Amino acid sequence: MARAVRIAGTGSYLPEKILTNYDLEKMVDTTHEWIFTRSGISERHIAAEGEATSHMAANAARNALDAAGLKADAVDMIIVGTITPDMVFPNTACFVQDQIGATQAFCFDVEAACSGFLYALDIAKNYIANGAAENVLVIGAEKLSSITDWEDRGTCVLFGDGAGAVVLSATESGRGIMGNVMGSDGRLNELLNVPGGGSRHPTSHQTVDDRLHYMKMTGREVFKHAVRCMSDAATRALKQCGLTVADVGCIIPHQANARIVNAIASRLKAEEGQVYMNLEHVGNMSAASVPVALDEAVRSGRIKSGDIVLFVVFGGGFTWGASVLEW
Repeated sequence: MARAVRIAGTGSYLPEKILTNYDLEKMVDTTHEWIFTRSGISERHIAAEGEATSHMAANAARNALDAAGLKADAVDMIIVGTITPDMVFPNTACFVQDQIGATQAFCFDVEAACSGFLYALDIAKNYIANGAAENVLVIGAEKLSSITDWEDRGTCVLFGDGAGAVVLSATESGRGIMGNVMGSDGRLNELLNVPGGGSRHPTSHQTVDDRLHYMKMTGREVFKHAVRCMSDAATRALKQCGLTVADVGCIIPHQANARIVNAIASRLKAEEGQVYMNLEHVGNMSAASVPVALDEAVRSGRIKSGDIVLFVVFGGGFTWGASVLEW
């Protein structure tokens, strides 16, 4: 019989530097009002020079381990969801392993864009449920400033850097993670991507000159698909667990922008106060969005023992998913 799996501890890390909308007014043709009314974002954190994704991930991991009351050598497995790895290889999880001293763990990354954390959470949950691991670190971490085109006012205003982490462990009390729904549609890959740097367009002077190493996004189309796919995934995940939106204590969606989050809340008929949003101060952090918001919600007392929590995400690929758990 599969074991129940719970989140035993959460942690997050945000870089010290803050880039406000007023700072962006000096960099590109935009205004605070234009950014805020379209995205709900006022500021975002930017990694320091020389601060890599693994450094942020390791800081978040340490905080999650402290919250769980575990030492790093008790970790069996580390998964990092990211689209901004330190290097093509080794994987970022191996760098995290080295930095925190998790000598007993095996490590790999998951690349599902903004859905990366939830994909990684589902993988880790299955390892523990089947007895193949006891304690797993699942991390969403991004240095999006490294792939942001600071001359493109349509995208550069949206993204921030940061990392969030959880420790997953088996539990004999409570239901833990109750249901997961994941989806993808590779036919829509051109709507949100970074074209350069892979085997399709290897790095060259030409790809750099053509700015192919920065994020490209067709915003209106992404919005439409994100709202539909996230709403559907959330509904299906709740149904899988025999629950409705009314049973949920806290909904934590991918913090893409306020219009997407509000549209999903409307479709789900969520009540005011059910949906947790922190994007005004952190922006869109891709795979880091949900775990950072979760850590904030837990530490502020917004999520309490016994609460039903719903995660729902959407990212390039397209990828999407939803997870339901009892806290």
